[in-house]
Amino acid sequence: MTDPQILKGKRILVVDDEADVIEVARDQLEGAEVVGAETFGQGKKLIEEDRFDLAILDIMGVNGFELLKICSERQQPAAMLTARSINVESVNQALKHGAVSFLPKDELASLSAMVPEILEGLEQGKSHWGRLFQRLGPLFKEKWGIVWEELDKPDRPKIPYT
Repeated sequence: MTDPQILKGKRILVVDDEADVIEVARDQLEGAEVVGAETFGQGKKLIEEDRFDLAILDIMGVNGFELLKICSERQQPAAMLTARSINVESVNQALKHGAVSFLPKDELASLSAMVPEILEGLEQGKSHWGRLFQRLGPLFKEKWGIVWEELDKPDRPKIPYT
């Protein structure tokens, strides 16, 4: 079980073009300092000039995959956030560019559980992808008939199971 106190004192950047998403993150991540940015430029500047325990990056509205590349270069952990782009390609792109997790916007109400899991895993040197696959596996099977094991092919990034 993840200790919810792990959020205390953590700095989390949320980059999303929807201000209400940033507010939900602030509400859900009580105990952490949540810094918000609503544009690619604001997010890029914060990533380049500051240090965060985790960046949560919207894929569509703020060019999140470009921000992910910057986070990876600066060795800052980042999780991808999306409403409509949850598909095999976007998950693989997130893996390829070093995302530590993938958060569907329909799961925003679960941020208070998922972000502590991610942070705990980072502190222990473990991947969050295994827990994520357990949580989202039924969704992928329902929508596309794909099970997570099928994603682990030689031409795809290796899926880091825990």
